[in-house]
Amino acid sequence: MNKHIHILGICGTFMGGIAAIAKQSGYRVTGCDANVYPPMSTQLEAQGIELISGFGTEQLALNPDIYVIGNVVTRGNALMEEILNRNLPYVSGPQWLSDTLLRDKWVLGVAGTHGKTTTASMLAWILEHAGLNPGFLIGGVPQNFDISARITESPFFVIEADEYDTAFFDKRSKFVHYHPRTAILNNLEFDHADIFADLNAIETQFHHLVRTVPGNGLIVANGREESLNRVLKRGCWTPVERFGTDAGWNIDADNRVTLNGKLQGTLSWELLGEHNRMNALAALSAARHVGVPVALGLEALSQFKNVKRRMEVKGRVNGITVYDDFAHHPTAIATTVAGLRHKLDSGRILAVLEPRSNTMKLGIMKDALPGSLKDADLVFCYSGNLGWDAMGALAAMGEKAVVIDDLDALIEAITAAAKPGDHILVMSNGAFSGIHDKLLNKMDN
Repeated sequence: MNKHIHILGICGTFMGGIAAIAKQSGYRVTGCDANVYPPMSTQLEAQGIELISGFGTEQLALNPDIYVIGNVVTRGNALMEEILNRNLPYVSGPQWLSDTLLRDKWVLGVAGTHGKTTTASMLAWILEHAGLNPGFLIGGVPQNFDISARITESPFFVIEADEYDTAFFDKRSKFVHYHPRTAILNNLEFDHADIFADLNAIETQFHHLVRTVPGNGLIVANGREESLNRVLKRGCWTPVERFGTDAGWNIDADNRVTLNGKLQGTLSWELLGEHNRMNALAALSAARHVGVPVALGLEALSQFKNVKRRMEVKGRVNGITVYDDFAHHPTAIATTVAGLRHKLDSGRILAVLEPRSNTMKLGIMKDALPGSLKDADLVFCYSGNLGWDAMGALAAMGEKAVVIDDLDALIEAITAAAKPGDHILVMSNGAFSGIHDKLLNKMDN
């Protein structure tokens, strides 16, 4: 057994999660990254994990049993080049996780373009509420747990099953390594334009995932997604339960949940949007597969707290509320804005967008932005470091849209426009330079 692992690219949410559960499992864990900074650095150091800033070759003196490589690491990385030159043992994060910690687990994998983190958090919480004490590795912080990863004695392990590639030396999607017995296929759209040529290329990776699910397992699939129907038609060897359809799991406007047309109970919670109702159906189906009655699952969801950075209120000043949300794909942006609009009795929505995902930076989705933002009253787009014309892309919105490439000027424009009763919805898959607190401080002065 490899007792000392050294993780390259340790400060990402996924690799940081692997570090945490490896440490909990008795491994000595060290790691490095280009930017070792809070909150991940603080979380890791609190668990006794030794962190090194940078990828210097002096780290070879640590002499670990194996190097675990995150997908942030590329050829040309000084430490990685020396590992290759010396023929030292290395493995990807997903492969190491699968081979060492998940081998004897009943893995519940949550895949999809959107909603993976939220649905995995719901599922983990349902199992926890049912007394099953699951382990989990989730790409966010579920507020019912306040940690993103843990390993337990329980046979059940919930994992966010990402379609992004594994490592520079393994271009398969991460999720093919996990061998789930219960697999949620939440939805499937084109994303990750930096590694996938088109939707068909992503469907092929989902097909590879389906090939790994055993015959005594379960696939929980969104019945409204033609892309997933195509994936399953390419070959499926596992029972399938669909959700979002009367021939399977469904939910009506009053949150009554049915299975094959039979009432199972009512969902009572504070979460917004049809997407979260669909996430709930997927989680209920997967939990039922491991023995959790639907009534107990619904009871758990009534106590579910959403993941941080999902419509999270950052503060209120002078009657103006500032929210933080992870939305960055046009579909997620549209559902987030629509969800907030549905919640509000009055007040304007000022949508603030940072297009910083690889797909958005490439401009692949720019034509879909005006439609995704239609429910906002004003739109402020940060265009710093963009390689395409955001002003042109949002031109159809007329005076509703403001595009600014300087952060300070952007904050100035938002605060000048905001008035009591407004809701400022900040959407980015990054930290957005702490814009939330800067807005709150400026409006408070």
